[in-house]
Amino acid sequence: MEFNFVKFENLHKRTEDRITVTGNSTIGFPTKFYNDNNIVSFKYVVLFYDKDNNAIGIYFTNSEEEKSKFSILHSKKGYGGHIVARSFFKTQEIDPKKYRNRYLWEKRNIDGVGEIFVILLKERVE
Repeated sequence: MEFNFVKFENLHKRTEDRITVTGNSTIGFPTKFYNDNNIVSFKYVVLFYDKDNNAIGIYFTNSEEEKSKFSILHSKKGYGGHIVARSFFKTQEIDPKKYRNRYLWEKRNIDGVGEIFVILLKERVE
């Protein structure tokens, strides 16, 4: 029996692809999510909120015409990116400290918008 072993090298690359909501009103896009979805090619995010389902929709864009957009802060060290969304959380009366967590996401199409990433907010149980 012959083997073709390759040594495992832990390069401390995170494999997290869940979208993160922090208590500081940011929405984070971890390295794996960022790379898998080519977020580096986008400048902005437009957010949507469905109050009945307590869901956030995230639309990535490069459109300068979008009025209510958030700039993506891209990590210079290759750790993904994030947006600071204080005005969104405040306007929608969402307490980010109650909902800080990592969220599984799904892609959905919205008429007139296109493909968005949807997360369902759940109160954090400590």
